[in-house]
Amino acid sequence: NNLQAYTLKINEAEGLIDELLRKKYDDILMMKDIIIEETDVPEKSFDEVVKLKKQNLSSFDLERKLTEYNNLIIKINDDYDNLLGNIRFNNYFNELNEINQKLEAAKSFYNKYTSILNKYTRKFPSNVIAYSHNIKTRAFFDGKDMFDEDLKDFKL
Repeated sequence: NNLQAYTLKINEAEGLIDELLRKKYDDILMMKDIIIEETDVPEKSFDEVVKLKKQNLSSFDLERKLTEYNNLIIKINDDYDNLLGNIRFNNYFNELNEINQKLEAAKSFYNKYTSILNKYTRKFPSNVIAYSHNIKTRAFFDGKDMFDEDLKDFKL
């Protein structure tokens, strides 16, 4: 029962993370339009974020890409004072900060229960039950897998 409960919690957190990532993507696109209108930042700075929707990315990779653009927006916000007076931009900027906080909480929740589930899937006798129910170890949200041969995923 615990294995199934942990799996459900992980799946719920995964669904919440996906939903928040979609909202973050939409907000970044809206902020991109405002930035292009209000500043002299070239539109090509955001070319890759527009293409993200067409790419088949995992949640891990999407989150990394969106974080890059989130950091770019923060830098642009710091560099251009005229954005401070733009109410729409400020609303999206504040919403983006809220989304980031919720994402961190959801990722922490996901990783906590992934850690517990992985412990049970490797430990006797629960590993036998996990195997019989086809419950496998999962990667943590940062995309790092301690059990694969790729050591590069631990480098920052």
